[in-house]
Amino acid sequence: MSEHIVPIKIYLSIWLTLMVLTGVTIWVAYYDLKQFSVIVALSIAVFKALLVVLYFMHVRYSSRLTKVIIAAGVFWLIILIALTFSDYWTRNWQAAF
Repeated sequence: MSEHIVPIKIYLSIWLTLMVLTGVTIWVAYYDLKQFSVIVALSIAVFKALLVVLYFMHVRYSSRLTKVIIAAGVFWLIILIALTFSDYWTRNWQAAF
């Protein structure tokens, strides 16, 4: 099995992008965006996680089987989050008071 050699320039640019996005996350945290605060923060976090998975975990240069396994894991995570929120949203919170 041959390995893909990633140039240092790619790693440095991804690292710099992650540092800039961390700064943007901190900068956005000081502003009140009302209901969009969580959406913006999670969007930045998902993009950063995607960069880490693709480049530092070498998924971008992996086989299709690895990509299918990653996609299946993300799909399973979405199912678990959907089930958790369906339970959370259907509870009768007024009965507790």
